[in-house]
Amino acid sequence: MDWTELENSCRECTKCSIGSKKKNCVFGCGNQNADIMFIGEAPGQSEDEMGIPFVGKAGKHFDKFLTALGMDREEVYIANILKCRPDNNRDPLPEEQDNCIGYLREQVKLVRPKLIVCLGRISAMRLIKPDFKITKEHGIFFKKGNYTVCAVYHPAALLRDPSKNQDMYIDMKKISQFLNN
Repeated sequence: MDWTELENSCRECTKCSIGSKKKNCVFGCGNQNADIMFIGEAPGQSEDEMGIPFVGKAGKHFDKFLTALGMDREEVYIANILKCRPDNNRDPLPEEQDNCIGYLREQVKLVRPKLIVCLGRISAMRLIKPDFKITKEHGIFFKKGNYTVCAVYHPAALLRDPSKNQDMYIDMKKISQFLNN
């Protein structure tokens, strides 16, 4: 499947009830040949309205970390496990993740990133291991099949608890060093 076919299939998806409530399918954005792919859990309200991942307050905060490391959104690829916004920004249900994960897997196959970075606990629990502990395991690199994967705090968590910003900066520096080796 190529990018156009995959995105069209995703936009037409009716596998679960949240798809019928969406304003936009939030497929993904950025460099489709990026060395790094950031994956969150699901779109929020701003993302649903614009159809682009991580464009709300948390996304703007995330952009500051990219900029601090000399990266920008056009160089990386950003996606979510879910492509539609859950009601009231609740955590995605396991069955919703199951319905959408195929689209994400195809995106990963097309991008073929050197590194996948999970943005937050939910993404890490789905992509790294079910018992992932973000406070203990953020910034640690794991080998998953053909990919190297790590997790960092979700940008929204950083807004709720600014004391975690230093950990995020350290993790992002490790990520930058990994990419430059």
